[in-house]
Amino acid sequence: MRRGDARLRIATGSLDPRQWSAGASVAVNGVCLTALDSDAGSFVADVSAQTLAVTNLGSLAAGAAVNLEPALRLGEALDGHWVTGHVDATAAVTAIDGDGPSQRLRIQAPRALSRYLAYKGSVAVDGVSLTLNSVSDDGDFEVTIIPHTRAATIVQHYGAGTTVNIEVDIVARYLERLVPQSF
Repeated sequence: MRRGDARLRIATGSLDPRQWSAGASVAVNGVCLTALDSDAGSFVADVSAQTLAVTNLGSLAAGAAVNLEPALRLGEALDGHWVTGHVDATAAVTAIDGDGPSQRLRIQAPRALSRYLAYKGSVAVDGVSLTLNSVSDDGDFEVTIIPHTRAATIVQHYGAGTTVNIEVDIVARYLERLVPQSF
């Protein structure tokens, strides 16, 4: 920690180290960070006090598993929804239930975010783009995790009480600014 900021070293395992070269944007649990120095197995990133205040990065234990995703490059396919890495808040996993080979996650987000969540809309949970199965006005929502997503992400480590990063759909944010508030 340095005056409220933090410097993290993130292990990348066997992933291509060119994705984390100095200056590259990388999402860590859905949080957009800038890679500083890197080597074949890790990179370093500075995290501001503001980012630590609204994400789960400050509560990670040394060696904790994280989701890593490099920035989209021009010409690459755009799958899922637009995830910017600008986390809105943290939320708590409140339940995990089986649904055949898939799992249903119930998550309690801050009530103020419920206005940006819509049935069959999108939400990013720790950077994973997911479809909303249900949404309540108090911020409670449900998503389904298919077996591939569970195996390829840190969702496999979730339990009731796990704190996750939430990024609402950016289109909803822009619509709020563009549509007059007269209704």
